[in-house]
Amino acid sequence: MNILVTGAAGFIGSALSLRLLERGDRVFGLDNLNDYYDVGLKEARLARLRVYPGFEFEKADIADRESMARLFAQRRFDAVMHLAAQAGVRYSIENPSAYVDANLVGFANVIEGARRSKVGHFVFASSSSVYGANARLPFAEDDNIDHPVSLYAATKKANELMAHSYAHLYRLPCTGLRFFTVYGPWGRPDMALFKFTRGILAGEPIPVYNRGEMVRDFTYVDDTVEGVLRVIDQPAQADPAWSATAPTPSSSNAPYRIYNIGNNQPVKLLRYVEVLEQCLGKKAKLELLPLQAGDVPETIADVSRLQSAVGFKPATPVETGIARFVEWYRSYYKV
Repeated sequence: MNILVTGAAGFIGSALSLRLLERGDRVFGLDNLNDYYDVGLKEARLARLRVYPGFEFEKADIADRESMARLFAQRRFDAVMHLAAQAGVRYSIENPSAYVDANLVGFANVIEGARRSKVGHFVFASSSSVYGANARLPFAEDDNIDHPVSLYAATKKANELMAHSYAHLYRLPCTGLRFFTVYGPWGRPDMALFKFTRGILAGEPIPVYNRGEMVRDFTYVDDTVEGVLRVIDQPAQADPAWSATAPTPSSSNAPYRIYNIGNNQPVKLLRYVEVLEQCLGKKAKLELLPLQAGDVPETIADVSRLQSAVGFKPATPVETGIARFVEWYRSYYKV
């Protein structure tokens, strides 16, 4: 297949692109290489992809309407994996306009391009953050998500609604994937595992929010990518059992689906730190802090729908995933 991956220099985007190339697909990667975090790391991820003859890359901003219109007018893709977005819950409090530009305007530009060029399957990244103030666990795709607690989460819910409208109006097959705390080698420096590793090795206090009582469904990146690959290969279809009098949010009479991709093995944050200490061979200095604005105290994914649809559920334990991250971190940063 010929696949467009937006955010190809990102954490999940680069890992997915690598797997697609390894299995023989052609990948057109798109990224604006912004400086939200180390551009050198993004370039290093791209370097792993450039060795494949089936990989092409363009530096472009999805918020640039003319650029996106030109891309889709000139290219034809069997599928689009839309991962490009402004990430981060806390940063959305500081810089909301970045989320409006990338996650709303940018999303609209990409899905409109997919519609006009008759893409076979539009797959996009949503987030576990959409569950917001919902406290019923595990989080299931048909739960109410009307109470986001961050602008980031609100933009991701908006993406799901925008995609459904395109699926309904234009019969564009759309699948949204709610990722749960993805971690692993080549990860993002703004995420906890990266920050904790850097702080522990430097002998500096590491910030532990909600005084360590946070629970997360940490999902190893290779498991996430495997789920994404299987979803890409199965374009969304209308659900014949869907009822307009008892509508479920995760499917539709349009070609539209929503899936959680999570490990379904919740881990306390202090256990996460403990495993990291063991892998690094060094104790952490903990700075216990209150729950931050925009955060939710606990996430657990119900992945039964994903498993039923594509025959896969993530299963890598944090002991394995963190060890692999530490091995990569020491090698990449030579520490």
